[in-house]
Amino acid sequence: MSPPRRSSSSHGDRTSTETLQRNNSSNSGVILDISALKMAEVDTEVPPLPPRYRFRDLLLGDQTFQNDDRVQVEFYVNENTFKERLKLFFIKNQRSSLRIRLFNFSLKILTCALYILRVSLDDPEEPNYKPCAICGNNSWSNATDSSKINWELIFWVHRRVPVWAIQVSVALISFLETMLITYLSYKGNIWEQIFQISFILEMINTVPFIITIFWAPLRNIFVPVFLNCWLAKGALENMINDFHRAIQRTHSAMFNQVFILICTLLCLVFTGACGIQHLERAGKHLTLFDSFYFCIVTFSTVGYGDVTPQIWPSQLLVVILICVALVVLPLQFEELAYLWMESQKLGGNYSRHRAQTEKHVVLCVSSLKIDLLMDFLNEFYAHPRLQDYYVVILCPTEIDIQVRRILQIPLWSQRVIYLQGSALKDQDLMRAKMDDAEACFILSSRNEVDRTAADHQTILRAWAAKDFAPNCPLYVQILKPENKFHVKFADHVVCEEEFKYAMLALNCVCPATSTLVTLLVHTSRGQEGQLSPEQWQRTYGRCSGNEVYHIRLCDSKFFGEYDGKSFTYASFHAHKKYGVCLIGVKREDNKSIMLNPGPRHIMAAADTCYYINITKEENSAFIFKQEEKHNKGLPVTGLYDAPSRLPVHSIIASMGTVAIDLQNPDPPEESSKLTLPTENGAGSRRPSIAPVLEIADSSAILPCDLLSDQSEDETNQSDEEGSVGSDFVKGYPPNSPYIGSSPTLCHLLPQKAPFCCLRLDKGCTHNSFEDAKAYGFKNKLIIVSAETAGNGLYNFIVPLRAYYRPRKELNPIVLLLDYPPDNHFLEAICCFPMVYFMAGTIDNLDNLLQCGIIYADNLVVVDKESTMSAEEDYMADAKTIVNVQTMFRLFPSLSIITELTHPSNMRFMQFRAKDCYSLALSKLEKIERDKGSNLAFMFRLPFAAGRVFSISMLDTLLYQSFVKDYMIAIIRLLLGLDTTPGSGYLGAMKITEEDLWIRTYGRLFQKLCSSSAEIPIGIYRTESHMFSTSESQVSINVEQGAEHTERRDTWKEKASHRNSTTSDQSEHPLLRKKSMQWARRLSRKSAKPSSRAERISQQRLNLYRRSERQELSELVKNRMKHLGLPTVGYEDVSNLTASDVMNRVNLGYLQDEMNDHQNTLSYVLINPPPDTMLELNDIVYIIRSDPLAHMPEDSQVGQARGTRNQQDFGTETRDETHL
Repeated sequence: MSPPRRSSSSHGDRTSTETLQRNNSSNSGVILDISALKMAEVDTEVPPLPPRYRFRDLLLGDQTFQNDDRVQVEFYVNENTFKERLKLFFIKNQRSSLRIRLFNFSLKILTCALYILRVSLDDPEEPNYKPCAICGNNSWSNATDSSKINWELIFWVHRRVPVWAIQVSVALISFLETMLITYLSYKGNIWEQIFQISFILEMINTVPFIITIFWAPLRNIFVPVFLNCWLAKGALENMINDFHRAIQRTHSAMFNQVFILICTLLCLVFTGACGIQHLERAGKHLTLFDSFYFCIVTFSTVGYGDVTPQIWPSQLLVVILICVALVVLPLQFEELAYLWMESQKLGGNYSRHRAQTEKHVVLCVSSLKIDLLMDFLNEFYAHPRLQDYYVVILCPTEIDIQVRRILQIPLWSQRVIYLQGSALKDQDLMRAKMDDAEACFILSSRNEVDRTAADHQTILRAWAAKDFAPNCPLYVQILKPENKFHVKFADHVVCEEEFKYAMLALNCVCPATSTLVTLLVHTSRGQEGQLSPEQWQRTYGRCSGNEVYHIRLCDSKFFGEYDGKSFTYASFHAHKKYGVCLIGVKREDNKSIMLNPGPRHIMAAADTCYYINITKEENSAFIFKQEEKHNKGLPVTGLYDAPSRLPVHSIIASMGTVAIDLQNPDPPEESSKLTLPTENGAGSRRPSIAPVLEIADSSAILPCDLLSDQSEDETNQSDEEGSVGSDFVKGYPPNSPYIGSSPTLCHLLPQKAPFCCLRLDKGCTHNSFEDAKAYGFKNKLIIVSAETAGNGLYNFIVPLRAYYRPRKELNPIVLLLDYPPDNHFLEAICCFPMVYFMAGTIDNLDNLLQCGIIYADNLVVVDKESTMSAEEDYMADAKTIVNVQTMFRLFPSLSIITELTHPSNMRFMQFRAKDCYSLALSKLEKIERDKGSNLAFMFRLPFAAGRVFSISMLDTLLYQSFVKDYMIAIIRLLLGLDTTPGSGYLGAMKITEEDLWIRTYGRLFQKLCSSSAEIPIGIYRTESHMFSTSESQVSINVEQGAEHTERRDTWKEKASHRNSTTSDQSEHPLLRKKSMQWARRLSRKSAKPSSRAERISQQRLNLYRRSERQELSELVKNRMKHLGLPTVGYEDVSNLTASDVMNRVNLGYLQDEMNDHQNTLSYVLINPPPDTMLELNDIVYIIRSDPLAHMPEDSQVGQARGTRNQQDFGTETRDETHL
């Protein structure tokens, strides 16, 4: 329609133009004939366009004339031809071709069935049997003569008319279908189509039947229809391939090959049975079943010989079949074996049926190591309700030999499935049934040289999993904190460097925090070390079974009775009565967990309680022995007057005695029970322990650290000591080095320090200091040795500069870096006070001396990224271990905290070749590992003392979050990574001689709850230990009961003696313990005195070691003189007294080199029983309440209460705790 309209419009335009030209010529261009113009427009008026063309013309304007040459083009016209449509229906279309092949397969099976029917109806032994219509009147009587072959019985059969009609119809259909498929598949070479085996077989089985339609005498001719079984086999294979394409199932090669092998065997047996039966018509007249039996016996290589072919044609067929089987079947088996081996490498598929009926989780890793796998499996299956879960491992690398060997163990082979594939491929995620999984764990490869690249791979895996299965919970492990915000959508995220640096920082102020947290996040029943004769191993192993659990208050027997009472009241009485430690709570209307919200928090029935215990409440039995005594009227008082008669309670036991004392309304009687005996005249000076109130009384709570710190600063600004902290302010760091860091209130400088002032070893225009001594620090240094200044170091500084740390106890922090930091990192740390950096390494003695190692109490050695990967995996820690060993020999009084890549290498820390006790602990570790313990390494002395740490120990934190979704939040609060309003923080306090009157851990719990609203959660104990070679052997021989009993009695005697001594007698505890243990050792060895040669050898060894110490001391002093540093700060360990050694090494495990058999060992007791006796120099882990949450309204009232005597444990320059 548009071309006519365009032509009319152009004609009208030409008429109007001619009229205008005539008018112009007549009027000389002055006046236009308007009427003539109007008449012309009327005569040439064009009808209006449809609306769609109007809108198009409005848009295009006058450009419509450009479309006059448009040509309509149709695409894919070749598919519209009849041949292409047929090809699309018969070949290309998956569903239609599947139907065609199914129909073809049915026809072939029908022809085989018709052949069997024809054989069953054809009996050549019948009289007057004459199938051949064109043969003469030959007699068939000699058909049974074995010496002569009756070829007529081979070429002719008796075929009844109905069977013939059906066979002809089927043959005609098959012939037409074959010719059509051949025509559609023709590609220019007709001979290639004709000489195909399938085409030849089709012609053999169909053309003779078609000929019989036109020539009746040939209706009984023999046609080998049984060969259609091979065509049925090919049709079935094609049909299965089309079916797999239709359902998008691509990983079915193993199934296909097994299926092909089975079909090949069936076709060989069927062909042999039918062929032999037909040929033996001219011989022995075997039945079809006899022929089938003969083929089975022959192909199985049994060969009974009871049925055998009698004429040479059938014997020749048997030879041909055997040759074909010898060629075809080995090829099939070889292909099957190859596919099986490949499937073992790639893993199989997690079946859809199992995914819908069973529960499973998916573990995605870039490379699977045996340590990582065992940590995951041991921790995951440690929970009873996860025993029926399956673990599907999706890893892009080929399965390791050790991993394969582990997964073949029956314990794991039925529950763990390894799939080789990538999480970025939907096909592999479909194999793992990610959309049906209960959870997906995505772990980073921490052994990569480029940890940023490893994080990028983890991020992509997390995105792919979220895209494929949006409803599957994700548990993601990230290495660097700056990459954490990319996976914030995950349900649970653990950033390795955040936790690592925060834990190492707290190790400097709260010793062995790494051990405390590691034991909390590992699942254990507390059975480790219970068969050991060593008392500390039994106690340490039993307390290591404590974990964090949760329960609603209204459903709990532990805490249900404390509804409407204060948090500290509930925590103390639950610990006293049941032995459980209530550490936190969460309101129903608040998603944030609060650790120790303080006495002002009133417990409600809907609150969720978080507590530390050996097991959860649902698995606990309740035996109220003390209440039964109280109901019967039996005396229950006076237990504290005789500590030697205290019963040893289990973790969940009925304590009851302190509860009855507290519930007694008579205060004088209570005071008399809680004071010490006055046998030394000092009992009148001991204060009593106040009861824990049900409802908070603001006048009974001591002021918080924040307020006391402020008042102290205000009153002591004129003092020299106070002037150091008076320049600090409290606030939030202005610059965060990465996105996602939690804001924490910290001590800050009023103004940012210039970058030049952060360099410790070089002076600038602002100061001229070039070493740590010149700065004149009041407190000991904390030195951190790292390779680069990563953003994770920021999390090391923040906990040490948090607002609740007293200003006078802030330790200077020196970052000893292999490579200088960039300005971005310096911008983030320049606001913190007393934070410096220096370029250097720990294997350079000059760098160590310049950064002030002789003025440091703690040296933190961080694992370097460049050494995390090595040709031999466990050699990644070699350089770090040797460097730390060197520093341990040069500076034996220094507390060195080391991070290792592999936890198994901690046995080399502070290694001594002749340390028999360490060898005994190694054997104990092997025993615990054989028992299936998840904490076999816990008895290694460096780990128990908190001197060594591996970040892989925290992998279980992510695994535990699947069952305990609150664990990550609680650990972040403990480490100071997150700050929730009203939540407390982890601190520590030291037990001095003035505090030993409290005697037991339960009474200490009461004292802390009633005076300062603090919750103790454990003890860090350091004690001297003496051993010999014989004792080290006994320590692992649990069958020697006499020696076991002797060591138990020795420990009890030691504990009783320690708690009964006065302050004068315990002035030098190390000397006292050493003398007692040496006396016992000499008394045990009095029957077998050492020989003279042994004494001379020991003296030579001591002389050699003294000379070695002197050489090391001279080396350090010479280097200090060369650098211009004063040598007065360096003290050799040989010049220290025993008391000095004990006071300076209570943070860990240090050898007294004057005696090989004398050591100090340290260990952590998590939530010990209330009757645990306190010992001198014990460090108690406490959760202090938030100072900001309990700020008093009247500041003058707060100042009148005085400052607290209880402060964080730090270095020897800090004040001790007095209760």
